[in-house]
Amino acid sequence: MLRFIHAADFHLDSAFAALTPRQAAARRRESRELPVRLANYVNQNNIDLVLLAGDLFDSAASYRDTAEELSAALGQMEAQVYIAPGNHDWYGPGSPYLTVKWPENVHIFTQPRPETMEWPEKNLVLHGAAFTHGEQADGFLTGFTAPADGKLHIGLLHGEIDPSEARYNPIRKEEIAASGLAYLALGHIHKRTEPLTYGGTVCAWPGCPEGRGFDELGEKGFYSGTIDDSGKVSLTFVPFARRRYEILTVDFTDQDPRAAIEAALPADTAQDLYRILLTGETGEGGVHTDALKAALADRFYALELRDRTRLAEDLWAKAEEDSLRGLFLRDLKQQLAQAQTEEDRQRVTMAARFGLAALDHRDLG
Repeated sequence: MLRFIHAADFHLDSAFAALTPRQAAARRRESRELPVRLANYVNQNNIDLVLLAGDLFDSAASYRDTAEELSAALGQMEAQVYIAPGNHDWYGPGSPYLTVKWPENVHIFTQPRPETMEWPEKNLVLHGAAFTHGEQADGFLTGFTAPADGKLHIGLLHGEIDPSEARYNPIRKEEIAASGLAYLALGHIHKRTEPLTYGGTVCAWPGCPEGRGFDELGEKGFYSGTIDDSGKVSLTFVPFARRRYEILTVDFTDQDPRAAIEAALPADTAQDLYRILLTGETGEGGVHTDALKAALADRFYALELRDRTRLAEDLWAKAEEDSLRGLFLRDLKQQLAQAQTEEDRQRVTMAARFGLAALDHRDLG
């Protein structure tokens, strides 16, 4: 029985540009700690094989100390480690894969075509390839078939299955089915997929182990798996992220905004990053998002509030008044009916709020 983990898309040295400079620096430090935590998991769980399917760095010119820390962490693993560079950390001049010394238990694939590495003690053969530029139009699996030699064959690639355009190692389902691989470990897609089976080959993307923005939501981690002597693959997802990104929609029509948000939140969010979309009907004053954010700040590592509320229907009814207020509201009501996007509707709603406040000599604060 072979025990392995499959991880990808660390994107070390990501900018985390949406955070404050202090938080962004802290998140980069946390991401550099990921390989050490992973090494501890490998050693504590008697893992034999570590498959890293590319984009370990956010660029091919990562900071040297980041690469050295990764190298040291991988060297601590009591396992064989294989890396298939991806489109962000492609193998080429100046790459940390060339400029940093890597430990003996780490093998980095370097060619833009399948290379073969044998592990006789485990009756195992590894097949992997590397991006050598930021794009790879030719599919690495095209024309590839592992020999039927009684050995376990595993593939390690960064790429996409049946993409709409051929930019990042396009892999066809029929190529996977014909590959003869027991398992194909993939990188590039940041959202975890459930295991897929084509022919006799199981394949999967583990997603990224740490979210970096609100396009990478929820639980993140890697796959832990086993392969028996017959080639049967079993995968278990291991949540591993320090922090989660989450988007929560809260309708607080006829409710206190803070109470409505707190009622909708899970128990423990202090380590996580939230974007809360505020919806529902409000009066002329709308939502005081700055004050609300300050009141809730301690509940989160980072909080973003987006006002998606709409004016109460009874306020729009005043558009029928024969007054300056009515004329103003009739014009905005027509614009609202013509709005094509949520952003346009929000713009009209805010215009109505500020306009009504100006007419009543009020300050929205």
